[in-house]
Amino acid sequence: MTDLARAGVADTVRLIASGEHTARQVTEQALRRIADRDDELNAFSVLLAEEALAEASARDAAQSAGAPLGPLHGVPIAIKEELDVEGVVTTFGGEGNSTPAAADGEVVRRLREAGAVIVGKTAMPEFGAFPFTESDAFGITRNPWDPTRTPGGSSGGTAVAVAAGMVPAGMGGDGGGSIRIPSASCGLFGLKPQRGRVTTAPHPHLWWALGTAGPLTRSVLDSALVYDAIRGNVEGDLYTAGGDESFVDAVGREPGRLRIGWTTKAVTLGVKPDPVHVEAVQETARLLDTLGHDVREVDPHYPDPTAAFVPQFFAGIRTEADLVEHYDRLERRTRETYRLGSWVTPKVIEWALKQTEKISRKANRVFDDVDVLLTPTLAHRPPEVGRLDGVGTVRAALRAMPSIAYVALWNVAGNPAASVPCGVAADGLPVAVQLVGRTDDEATLFSLSAQLEQARPWPLTAS
Repeated sequence: MTDLARAGVADTVRLIASGEHTARQVTEQALRRIADRDDELNAFSVLLAEEALAEASARDAAQSAGAPLGPLHGVPIAIKEELDVEGVVTTFGGEGNSTPAAADGEVVRRLREAGAVIVGKTAMPEFGAFPFTESDAFGITRNPWDPTRTPGGSSGGTAVAVAAGMVPAGMGGDGGGSIRIPSASCGLFGLKPQRGRVTTAPHPHLWWALGTAGPLTRSVLDSALVYDAIRGNVEGDLYTAGGDESFVDAVGREPGRLRIGWTTKAVTLGVKPDPVHVEAVQETARLLDTLGHDVREVDPHYPDPTAAFVPQFFAGIRTEADLVEHYDRLERRTRETYRLGSWVTPKVIEWALKQTEKISRKANRVFDDVDVLLTPTLAHRPPEVGRLDGVGTVRAALRAMPSIAYVALWNVAGNPAASVPCGVAADGLPVAVQLVGRTDDEATLFSLSAQLEQARPWPLTAS
């Protein structure tokens, strides 16, 4: 019988559709794996066991009645704390809210419509402010490859749930690397889509121009399956993306001969990449060359994204903090961040969004000469847990720099960017590289990532 801890989205759908397993059996096994591992790892903030079993039984009943099966039929999926799930408090990783959400957010609604089973919500740092999944409300979330190390963040709970084999896929969000950072730290595939590709409803935006929601998965195809189920906009979204090619179709086709530029130069001045990550980029460049691509080292001439990123970071925190019911229950560091961002007035936000457009144009000049940019995802190896213990906003931001040095620019620019696993280093932790694509060109990243996955398979779980 298939090991469901290693079965991804596509395999799970196939197993249920063929009758080898029922949706309820799959969900029961997922809940058992969560019970076995989550006390140690602390991935889940809320477990919806009874609700998930009822939902899975409803999927089985529909299948028995001959109803068409959705593309995610019976797949257990975890949801990051910042996304609304009906009947569950949306905590944003803290204790500022106490009233359950009246309805699913649009992304969660689409997941259910596609047949997914929602098993719970996952831990994040409060408001996703820093790339370490640690909070006063939910404690420290630990990397399944080495529980003394951080899984990154802010979608760290989701990353751990998927990497530890608790669920085949989970939803995260990325406002400064928060899908790619934990994916790199935990050995997953995580693609930040083009700005506006996925609706942020019921909110008009996620951290203004910076944020988007998306899945973390163990394979490229699984990510494409989830994205094809959730992509698209609703009235009121601040941003929309162009292009409509199926990402699943993109995974299934050869990428063709691409011009691929590689660099280990960090966007953030003064940040030097770990030699493990330099070697990963260089080794990937050599592999891509053998696969027939035109590969060359480039200088991207990165623009400085600070003028656009910092005001939107503060504005995002302040906007979400203004929405919670109990401001006084927020963490001390969050309230400090709120005060430090008091200078970000509506006029400053408007100015920052104009800077975003300028920085995006400058960042995208690299694509005049290449089709894809290859870089490290992270500058450092996943550090020990406790990175946020006793530190304020400024020290936390300084500790975050090696995590965001390669990724945050592409939130400002809006381009799609993916963290692609490269295997496991001598320290026993995963290694990853980042692929950045042209505006609206997730399809090329999916196709190229699938080619890399086939040429250089990576471990499916941390256990």
